[in-house]
Order: sequence, then structure tokens, then C-alpha cells
Amino acid sequence: MKTIILASSGEFIASNNIDNFLPKPLKESRVLYITTASKKVNDDSYVEKTRQKIGELSFSYTELDIVGKSEEELKKALSLCDIVYVEGGNTFYLLKAVRDSGFDKAVKEAIDNGLVYWGVSAGSYIVCPSIVMATWSDRFDRCGITDWSAMNFVPFLIKAHYTTDMLEKIKESAQDLQLPMCLLNDKQAVIVRDGEAQLIGGGDDITL
Repeated sequence: MKTIILASSGEFIASNNIDNFLPKPLKESRVLYITTASKKVNDDSYVEKTRQKIGELSFSYTELDIVGKSEEELKKALSLCDIVYVEGGNTFYLLKAVRDSGFDKAVKEAIDNGLVYWGVSAGSYIVCPSIVMATWSDRFDRCGITDWSAMNFVPFLIKAHYTTDMLEKIKESAQDLQLPMCLLNDKQAVIVRDGEAQLIGGGDDITL
């Protein structure tokens, strides 16, 4: 079964029912933690919070920055784990690294072979057909990226870190989109298993 988890925040890692959506319990899984997107942000304290949460949950993980890695190196690293957890941060920097390293090809093959992909924020955006939603903010250096096309593993877009006061601005920005968009607050995730999407976590299901 192909399983893709697209979350808004690292808070979701402690979801009480996450084991219901994994091939085996999180505590028994080997996790590859991709921190690349956090390398081009002003404040990466959220990475330490994730490490602390991982420590509390007591599961095995290996940290990896995909920048400078080859496709073969990534295939090997992915083959040794059950879950790849792709951290949030600068979506543009992450997408550039994905393209340069061949991570997109390596991880697609791994997912086809049963690896669980777990993205958070930027890590979720790059799984969509496009990262256009990341262009709605000027927070991050775009790292020379002008083509918004992404890995296209799911047929919809995600807007992470959604709060109700954002809705009208998001509706305005999304007017020309040709794809549905799911708005996720920091306690929600979309889980896609064999092409079937399900929203889990607290809050309303908001699709534009």
C-alpha cells in the first residue's frame, strides 16, 4: 500500500491515532528525517522541538540533508527506513535540492516499494503538483526557482498553517488555480493511501 501523510505542522507527529495509518507502529519504524528545508530559514528552533518530540516518542531515526547527495546515495538511505519524514522550512530551497539530487525519482521508487512519505509544511508542498501556494508569501528566498512544478504525487494542493482569519485572502489568491486545495491547520493532516485521501485531526475539512 502506498501511504503519503501531508501535515501542516510537526505537532501532528504526536497524533494519538497515527499508528492506525502506518504499516507498523511508529515506535517500531525506522525514520529518515530530512531537514533540508530548515537550512534556509531565519529561525529553525522548530527542528529542535521535533527532535525533542521524537525523543519523547522513543523511535529510531537518522537525520539527513539531501543537498549534495546523489540519487544513488538517496536510494540507499531510503531503502534502510520505513518512513521518510520531510521537515518544513523554505519550500523553494527544498524543491531545488529535490531536483538537483534526484530525490524526486529516488523517493517515488521507494514509495512504490512501500515506504511511507510524511511531509510537514514545505515537505507537504513539494508532493503536490505545484508549490504555487508558497509564492503567496515573501518570507523566504526563492533560491532562483521560477518553475513551481513539484513532485506531483497527489492531485491536489495543500495550504499549511491555516487559521480562519486567512480564509478570504487565500480565496483571493486561489482564484486561478486549476486544482482543489485543502487548508490544513497545525493539528491536521491529509493521509493518502492507494490514491484515497482522508483528513484527520482537529478542525473542519476546508477544500477550495
